[in-house]
Amino acid sequence: MSDENTEYDPHSGVETTGHSWDGIKELNNPLPRWWLIVWYATIFWAVIYMILMPAWPALPGLGGTNTPGLLGKSDRAEVTKEVSAMRTERGVASQKLMSASLVEIQNDLNLQQFAMAMGESAFGDNCATCHGSGGRGAKGYPMLADDVWLWDGTLDGIEQTIRHGIRHDSDDLTRMSAMPAFGRDNLLTSTQIDDLVQHVLSFSDRQSNADSAARGSVLFASQCVSCHGADAKGSRLVGAPNLTDAEWLFGGEPADIRATVTNARNAHMPAWQGRLDDPTVKALAVYVHSLGGGE
Repeated sequence: MSDENTEYDPHSGVETTGHSWDGIKELNNPLPRWWLIVWYATIFWAVIYMILMPAWPALPGLGGTNTPGLLGKSDRAEVTKEVSAMRTERGVASQKLMSASLVEIQNDLNLQQFAMAMGESAFGDNCATCHGSGGRGAKGYPMLADDVWLWDGTLDGIEQTIRHGIRHDSDDLTRMSAMPAFGRDNLLTSTQIDDLVQHVLSFSDRQSNADSAARGSVLFASQCVSCHGADAKGSRLVGAPNLTDAEWLFGGEPADIRATVTNARNAHMPAWQGRLDDPTVKALAVYVHSLGGGE
């Protein structure tokens, strides 16, 4: 605005900028001194930072990287250094883990803490997809936080399962069993399967048809006792579940049990030996054992 056309606000006596919105005129007040000081300071700091630290990315002649800065600081180099130190420290602890038995690991507080941390991390990366966070399981995937074990809940038994898996064909030491598909393979008729389901329901004192269950008891004795036992409490030697409790891996409703008898439930767990190193397998065994159901 030229001096000839300078306008002053009649109320404050401050020069206006000439801008007006809905009759409200903008005053040409100077910026606060403190604000200007902060603004100039940030500009100064930014220039110093760009000189000292990595800043400008991919300038010509830099080979596609950023300016290194006079201090030569690199977060990538720092992370690499920290990772290397962590691996060295972990390597020492892993060697201790390898040379110690599972019982010795449990009795050594420092080694146990290392195994727990390592095992929890490995569990989250490799096992939680099926068994859930904290080993809570899901339908068709065993809960690891209770005291119900299809195979072996000891430290050595858990390690065996992790190493060699369950029904993992390419591992000669895998845990192996096979429930027949009584319906799909026409081993039993549909009516016989219904009778067998009623008999299985009676083991846990659930509502069942007495006459049908009586007929099913004959079928159970001839078809199922060899694995589940005469008392239906199962066998860990072949991974046969206890049919007298309230724990049902694939569901305990009559329709679920019928589907199991008809089509069988021969679930697969991969063998982790070769996929995970030995210290990690041991650490996983310690962690799973600690979830609440270890023996």
